[in-house]
Amino acid sequence: MLFRSKPRILAIGSSTGGPQALARVIEDVASATAGIPVVITQHMPPTFTAILAEHLARASGRAAREGTDGEKILPGTIYVAPGGFHMTVIEKDGAPALSVEDGPMINFCKPAVDPMFEGVARVYGSAVLALVLTGMGQDGARGAVKIADAGGAVIAQDEATSVVWGMPGAAVEAGAC
Repeated sequence: MLFRSKPRILAIGSSTGGPQALARVIEDVASATAGIPVVITQHMPPTFTAILAEHLARASGRAAREGTDGEKILPGTIYVAPGGFHMTVIEKDGAPALSVEDGPMINFCKPAVDPMFEGVARVYGSAVLALVLTGMGQDGARGAVKIADAGGAVIAQDEATSVVWGMPGAAVEAGAC
C-alpha cells in the first residue's frame, strides 16, 4: 500500500460484529499508532459506547473515552463517538477538535460513520488512514470516498473475516479502498 503522507490520524467505522473487531485491531496497532489519535464510530446505543471505550483502553493500554463536543484531539488518545450522537472532526482555534452533535440519523444510524470520515478528510487531508470494519448497510462508503479523494488511505475488512460485509463491501464497491 502506498501512503502519500504519514498518517496523522486513524479513523475507524464499524457496526455489526464491530466491538470484537475493534478490540483486535486496537490491540494489534497500539504501538504503531501510539503517537497519533484514533477516532471511532461504532453503531451502538448510549451507555454501551462508554463501556466500549473502557474495553479499548484495556486492549490498547492507551487513554480511550467517549468524545465530547469541542474537545481538542490529542495524539495517543482514542475517541469513541457517544451513542445517540454524531461525532466529527473540525478545526477549532487552529487545531483539530471534536464536534459532537445531536442531528438526524444518517444512513439509518446515530452515530454514523460518514460524518466522521468526512470531517477527518477535511481537517487531515492526505494524512488520514481509515478502516471500514464489519457492519450492515453502507455507512462509511461516502466518507471513505472523501478520504480517498483527499489523498488519504482507506482499508476495508475482508469479507472472510467480517460478520457482515455490508459496510466494507460498500466502501470497496465505491472505489475508496
